[in-house]
Amino acid sequence: MRIVLQRVRRAKVWVRDEVKGEIGRGMVLLVGVRRGDSHEDARWLAHRCSGLRIFEDGEGKMNLSLLDIGGEALVVSQFTLYGDTRKGMRPSFTEAAPLQEAEALYRTLVETLKAEGVPVRTGEFGARMLVEIENEGPVTLILER
Repeated sequence: MRIVLQRVRRAKVWVRDEVKGEIGRGMVLLVGVRRGDSHEDARWLAHRCSGLRIFEDGEGKMNLSLLDIGGEALVVSQFTLYGDTRKGMRPSFTEAAPLQEAEALYRTLVETLKAEGVPVRTGEFGARMLVEIENEGPVTLILER
């Protein structure tokens, strides 16, 4: 499983010209699921995201987690994170998990974040989406398991 995490001031996701999810301060998680990933991988990454200290404390040091600041998460599925561009000019997506498998793991990630106390908004799994991100910092990290 691969997550591109961005610390944001605000973010929103549109599906078919309608806002599907919107958050204030927190993080956007762009989530890709690979063949062979497990529910344990999804739970581990959710816990990692909620506890990762990427928000600044009073001294300007990245010392606070999403839970510490009462932040929100916008979770968006993105199978293209497993696009292989090493050969040719068209990405291959053979590493990406099949739709049903990927959706189940995506939902495990979302539900684990919620269980840890993170307010979560989502896009629509498998849909074409427009994502507005106001990256704060900018801070962008890649998490993988």
